[in-house]
Amino acid sequence: MRVEGRATKIASDLLAHYDVHARRLPWRAPPGSNAADPYRVWLSEVMLQQTTVAAVGPYYAKFLARWPTVQDLAASEDADLMAAWAGLGYYARARNLLACARAVARDHGGVFPDTEDGLRALPGVGAYTAAAVAAIAFGQRAVVVDANVERVVARLFAIATPLPAARPAIRAAADSITPDARAGDFAQAMMDLGATICTARNPACGICPLRQDCAAVLTADPAAFPVKAAKKVRPHRTGHGWWIEREGHVWLVRRPDKGLLGGMRALPSSDWGDAPDPTPPIAAAWTTIDEPVAHVFTHFSLALRVHHAHVEANETPEGAGEWWPIDRIGEAGLPTLFVRAAHAVRKEGQADARN
Repeated sequence: MRVEGRATKIASDLLAHYDVHARRLPWRAPPGSNAADPYRVWLSEVMLQQTTVAAVGPYYAKFLARWPTVQDLAASEDADLMAAWAGLGYYARARNLLACARAVARDHGGVFPDTEDGLRALPGVGAYTAAAVAAIAFGQRAVVVDANVERVVARLFAIATPLPAARPAIRAAADSITPDARAGDFAQAMMDLGATICTARNPACGICPLRQDCAAVLTADPAAFPVKAAKKVRPHRTGHGWWIEREGHVWLVRRPDKGLLGGMRALPSSDWGDAPDPTPPIAAAWTTIDEPVAHVFTHFSLALRVHHAHVEANETPEGAGEWWPIDRIGEAGLPTLFVRAAHAVRKEGQADARN
């Protein structure tokens, strides 16, 4: 779809603003030039899904230092990558990242496809990531719609249909204003606008470069867009986790590859539900921490009751696992839930030592 009339003005005004005010981010090329390395664009886009720029920055730098090319990433061990990803959340992204890197290295000679369709065919690459890489890395015209762009477009056109039903209309509207030239800059300009001016709360409409063309500005409350459907109550679950200590080491297991926190190192734990099995993985003199460890996942909240005990030098729980040095627990790559559990156990141990 070609940009005409009002849409041409929107694209022109936004790009002029971007040329002056573009955020300086480590994975970006300057306005007016395509990024030289699709690997860096792809890596950043995967990391940025449902994660803030501030949180991604250190991880991005660490990944590039350790795996500077897609071939390097493809050759990494699953456990090493999952440990490096620990703390960034949404761990399915890490598994998809590795699958995609291996497909690029194996099937494409280490070179990313340069079309949206070709990128979409890679494992773990969805419609958004394919469009973003095609536009930003290769300068292809593609309609890039993330949460920031979704909000900007819903306001520009005052789309009153609640999410998620509004998404086809939002995408069509985004398509109508996406220019043929500088599509990558336009996509990033829209992202920047949503992140810095057209924010979810208290949008700064007075300094917005698209104010003259924004339908939501003419309403009493621009922040009411996009309209959101009533939230469903997030279910609550409980569970048990066990800190098994032996001679300065703690017993860690590897969670199943499929499912929540798949492939990550973790403390042994029960199922998570309404009535989890409290049976510990080994007989010991167990102590239970008073306050459960609270954590919120995308689809439910969890209260993990943490139990800890010491075992003798000749005792090991059944099943696969490893004794990990407690003084190096920060290197284990534990997901946030189990980092909190480890902190709770060590905090209680320090309190007991003082008493």
